[in-house]
Amino acid sequence: MKPERLAAFTDGVIAIIITIMVLELPTPHGTDLTALKPVLPLLGAYLLAFINVGIYWSNHHHMLQAAKKVDGRVLWANNAMLFVLSLVPFLIRWMGEEGIHPLPVALYGVVLVLAAIGYVLLERALIAVEGEGSKLKAAVGSRRKEWVSVSGYLLGAALAFISPWISVALYVAVTSLWFVPDSRIERQAKGRGEL
Repeated sequence: MKPERLAAFTDGVIAIIITIMVLELPTPHGTDLTALKPVLPLLGAYLLAFINVGIYWSNHHHMLQAAKKVDGRVLWANNAMLFVLSLVPFLIRWMGEEGIHPLPVALYGVVLVLAAIGYVLLERALIAVEGEGSKLKAAVGSRRKEWVSVSGYLLGAALAFISPWISVALYVAVTSLWFVPDSRIERQAKGRGEL
């Protein structure tokens, strides 16, 4: 199978995830700015979730640009990552109905950890298909940024039971590390004159 089909499938699933998230946002009761006050925490959670899903989509796009082929392992690793990302709208809805409380915020961190693991598994599956000489293998290098992210998410999930707002701050900090798309793959491709 060609990577383009996998990219198209992933684009569709991520579009649905984002659509479900926005449909879960409650309509404010009232017509002035004070009507927005009760939904501001949820709007913030939605914004953070939208950016996180967008980061996965953007980096997935870059990663598949480096791929020449996919196999069953790649398909299932991709499905695992998408499954975890599909849980994000559920957590946003929970926070919308109950507010920013420890358990939903902690579970959001767990979902972020699992999504990161799913992404790394997908990366490794793509490298396995193409071999150790693949562009992706050369581009990935050290995974320091990935380990910092997983550590931040785990810490945020644990601290949610002390203060969910500290956890949210950690999630925002980790998200800011990835806000600019991962350029390692593009740099590798440019170095080989392939872009």
